[in-house]
Amino acid sequence: MVISTIADSVINVVDTVRDAGEGLISDRTIRLGVTGLARAGKTVFITSLVANLMDRGRMPGLIAASEGRIETAYLQPQPDDTLPRFDYEAHLGALTALQPHWPDSTRAVSELRLSLRVRPSGLLAGLQGPRTIHLDIVDYPGEWLLDLALLEKTYDDWSAEVLARIADRPQADAFHALIADIDGAAKLEEPTARALADAFKTYLNAARDDGFYDCTPGRFLLPGDLDGSPVLTFAPLPPSDAPRRSLRREMARRFEAYKAQVVRPFFRDHFSRIDRQVVLVDALGAIHKGPKAVEDMRHAMADILGAFRPGRNAFLTQLFMGRRVEKILFAATKADHLHHAQHPQLTNIMQALTREARDRAKFAGASTEALSLAALRATTEDMMPHNGDEIGVVRGILLDSGKQAAFYPGDLPEDPMHLLGPAKNGADAWLDQDYQVMNFAPAPLTLKPGDGPPHLRMDRAAQFLLGDKL
Repeated sequence: MVISTIADSVINVVDTVRDAGEGLISDRTIRLGVTGLARAGKTVFITSLVANLMDRGRMPGLIAASEGRIETAYLQPQPDDTLPRFDYEAHLGALTALQPHWPDSTRAVSELRLSLRVRPSGLLAGLQGPRTIHLDIVDYPGEWLLDLALLEKTYDDWSAEVLARIADRPQADAFHALIADIDGAAKLEEPTARALADAFKTYLNAARDDGFYDCTPGRFLLPGDLDGSPVLTFAPLPPSDAPRRSLRREMARRFEAYKAQVVRPFFRDHFSRIDRQVVLVDALGAIHKGPKAVEDMRHAMADILGAFRPGRNAFLTQLFMGRRVEKILFAATKADHLHHAQHPQLTNIMQALTREARDRAKFAGASTEALSLAALRATTEDMMPHNGDEIGVVRGILLDSGKQAAFYPGDLPEDPMHLLGPAKNGADAWLDQDYQVMNFAPAPLTLKPGDGPPHLRMDRAAQFLLGDKL
């Protein structure tokens, strides 16, 4: 493991020297990582971002676009030949079809290169011609990102933490019943190992569906071509004396193999090269599922930031310490599910949820931002009478039935602590009201020439992430 770590470090230094040198003599490249936990809207975010950078009529908040300095934007072959290409054309086609539908969610790492021809501003405008800036967008599942925390843990540490965390979760009842009858010191039998791994995977899927975010190892949820392999056939077990060839000893070996052969290569090949990052969060979905889901999300945000190396990418810093994430955007998605009058509350909740994570990033020298957005606006707004007053609602096409509906989710509190307080205290439900969610289908679009898909605050997100480079 020591030799492997040294080898990885040498590879990172070589890659960093190459990338830093290229940045001095060639066009500028920005590597933007886009991640988020399940159903946060990563695919739609990337598709909308690219479409609105290519047709910038709806991007007034992106200063280079509003000043007319972006002459053109076009797709190019991606630099990493071994990565799948993000299927931008198919995803945009799904959103803009006569009967639009949401595209398939992120299942693995993919990449897309968008090149922008930009005129300089200020004093340089008359001295330099346009420059080409390459935006390399790397899409990867948030479940894999949380795995990076496993690199610092032993199998014993991980097992103890997981078993303590899931002790009172009904989603784990079947897994608990199984391990109660299993002796970790017994000789390894592959059918037993498979049954344990399958039961644990069933728990992870149920926990994720019920709003929990601490669902690692992430490849158990999105195995890809590793499905059924020994590196995904392990599970946490209570402590016991574990002789050679025992079940528990083999579980520990496979856990270490997972870190060395799955997690570490992901970090080395993809994650460690990112210098701008978006973390998308379905905050409304967590609020709907209750205080425990909100608290679990808050911990997940802190764990996600713990995987980053925030800081500034000065040349010498890159050369000797590797690339760092300069800017991190935490974005609450699906803001179009709320009337705009409640968007400030959602943004405040997002800021409070990520406060610990953002403070740590700022201390390390990175810039952070928290906002609410909708990568594709699927609703319109209206006012409806209610108990002698009027309330702001949104109207859209329901995903399940295809019918038009007006929706009011409930009033989000002005003070985020009215949600985060009960969540930290372990409340089982909200005291004052339940917060509802509705799943809307994408609305049919009629786009004018030069306009990208309708959105909420994607221009602000782009300005924060890219504006200083444009």
